[in-house]
Amino acid sequence: MTDRPRWFTETKPGHSEWYIERFRTMAREGADLEGEARLVDAMVPPGSRILDAGCGPGRVGGALHRRGHTVVGVDVDPALIEAAATDQPGPRWVVGDLATIDLASLGEEPFDLAVVPGNVMVFLAPGSERTVLGRLGACVRHGGRIVIGYRREDTYPYDRFDDDIAATGLRLEHRFSTWGLDPFTDKSDFAVSVLRVR
Repeated sequence: MTDRPRWFTETKPGHSEWYIERFRTMAREGADLEGEARLVDAMVPPGSRILDAGCGPGRVGGALHRRGHTVVGVDVDPALIEAAATDQPGPRWVVGDLATIDLASLGEEPFDLAVVPGNVMVFLAPGSERTVLGRLGACVRHGGRIVIGYRREDTYPYDRFDDDIAATGLRLEHRFSTWGLDPFTDKSDFAVSVLRVR
């Protein structure tokens, strides 16, 4: 087992730069990049504290900041954090590994919600998923939520995800097949899971 995230070990050189430019191009072309942010915004009161976990170049956290929330974005890739700071001013952007993150290292109070968009769960270090869920749960206040979206993949199947949710004391409240809340079925190739922190 390695403690290096798949984001580094299972992508080609230049992947980060390609990813950054991909979303910059989509933004210039007027693509709707705020679906995740709309859902999260509807789930919390105005001015909430939100952790954008695995924030990438900051499109979700930036959109939530523009909606009036206090946002801290964390990503393990310094190139993505640099792009977030350039393209999405306002939130606090931090280089950090979700497998070791905690409130003390961030110097933050508990968050009302953590959002984990962009297939983050399948890019974690193999075997670290349960640890990451536990860390996220510890960063969110009791009664708060964690919203996680990722594609169906053999590297982290949904039944193992559900086992990890239960093992970390989180509770699965809802599951959808899109950020637009389409119903989830056994044939869905994407899941958006809403977890409650107890």
